[in-house]
Amino acid sequence: MARPASDSAWPHLDYDALRPTIETLQLWTQIVGKIRLARTPWLNHAWHATFYASARGLTTSLIPHDALAFELEFDLISHVLLIRVSNGGQDQIPLSCGSVASFYSKVLETLTRLGVPVEIDIHPNELADPTPFPEDVTMREYDRESAHRFWLALVQCDRVFKRFRTRFIGKCSPVHLFWGSFDLAVTRFSGRPAPLHPGGVPHLPDPVTREAYSHEVSSAGFWPGGGTVLHAAFYSYCYPAPPDFARAPVLPSEAKFDPKLGEFILPYDVVRAAKDPDTTLLAFLQSTYEAAASTQQWDRKTLEIEEGLLSRPRFVG
Repeated sequence: MARPASDSAWPHLDYDALRPTIETLQLWTQIVGKIRLARTPWLNHAWHATFYASARGLTTSLIPHDALAFELEFDLISHVLLIRVSNGGQDQIPLSCGSVASFYSKVLETLTRLGVPVEIDIHPNELADPTPFPEDVTMREYDRESAHRFWLALVQCDRVFKRFRTRFIGKCSPVHLFWGSFDLAVTRFSGRPAPLHPGGVPHLPDPVTREAYSHEVSSAGFWPGGGTVLHAAFYSYCYPAPPDFARAPVLPSEAKFDPKLGEFILPYDVVRAAKDPDTTLLAFLQSTYEAAASTQQWDRKTLEIEEGLLSRPRFVG
């Protein structure tokens, strides 16, 4: 079978081959994400604790530490965790097979040696039966090619998500990766308060969930799969979700509403194999947003704007 024309940009992601490395990366990012969480003032919807796609992998961006600041970046080209401090100090930790406990101790010891010691909560979040990081001595897999392919997919998703984000002039999140659920997400807000969220997310405090969903949202993202979804996929949901949301027509035709997850799902491979992957993904993002905004009766005329273009401000007035 011929390879898709988009293969050079949108990498093939084999779920079974990718899964062990993704499980390792998720635990590593939880450790590093909790470092940012511990040193950064709380920002609405936990935006202060996320990662961002970078030119080499995933970065925390700058983290304050008294008069200093530091940054951690998962370099998924050279396969090291880079640690850089504003006083010029720097070090790196190789990314390779090993235990979570070993990675945890190396990271915290390196930060202390560089003059930016940090204490974190040692319990993973949003995972079933989590083992505290210092006690997780199971040998974990890390395949460089799988990690690199996953990052290449994030680069493409980040680009298209940011293009989609320019179509909304209301409150909108950055495009960022949440280390709890391990998904790249972008979220739009109607500006209206939402009903109190019931909570109950495994190993995530209810106050965190309720603050995250304090206002009406339409959220979309990408994640490498898990649970009942055994493939990389795009998703879209809204909160609160009116009954009509699940029945709304969305694009492309391969996108389906998953009643167990409460969200629309589009397999990554549909986008990758499309003649025009960007247009296919944008159709999913736009149509599922419209389903949310219409069924929730958002003030779309006030919140929406034409897509942003290079070097051209939008006309307002």
